Amino acid sequence: MKKSCMHIYCGDGKGKSTAVMGLVLRAAGSGKKVILTQFLKDGKSSELNILRELPQVTVLTCPRQFGFFWNMTEEQKEEARKAYQELFEEAVRTAEEQKAFLLVMDEFMAAYNHEMINQSRALEFLKNRPAELEVALTGRDPAQELLELADYVSEIRKVKHPFDQGLKARKGIEL
Repeated sequence: MKKSCMHIYCGDGKGKSTAVMGLVLRAAGSGKKVILTQFLKDGKSSELNILRELPQVTVLTCPRQFGFFWNMTEEQKEEARKAYQELFEEAVRTAEEQKAFLLVMDEFMAAYNHEMINQSRALEFLKNRPAELEVALTGRDPAQELLELADYVSEIRKVKHPFDQGLKARKGIEL
């Protein structure tokens, strides 16, 4: 019998990462070890400042930024693939070595869908992860094979967002 579950937070609305950060806090607050990694982000989101201070949470981010996928040259895409695959492997290795309770991979869907990580390797890990390891993935447009593996799928739908009226991201809210 499976001891852990896989969560997906997806959709076009604001709050996927915010929701999964709540899961990180809940797990850490109950004394559980958490590994949190972010793909395609700069590692400067404000919530990471406080999460890095929690002894139960290990935050792993990519040391280099590549910008938006659609703005990358083919050479940059290849460099990004190498960097994000290394980040994925580090997250998996760290979760296994530390016998983590929860592994969060924020913006996993974009990395997976744009093949910034090896899809077959990612699927192999998700299907055969340690029995006690809960996994949470975020991002838009999850692939069907990921939806089928998931135990929880929560879709966050945008109804209205200030960005559509030209308001830029604000520190403490979106940053």
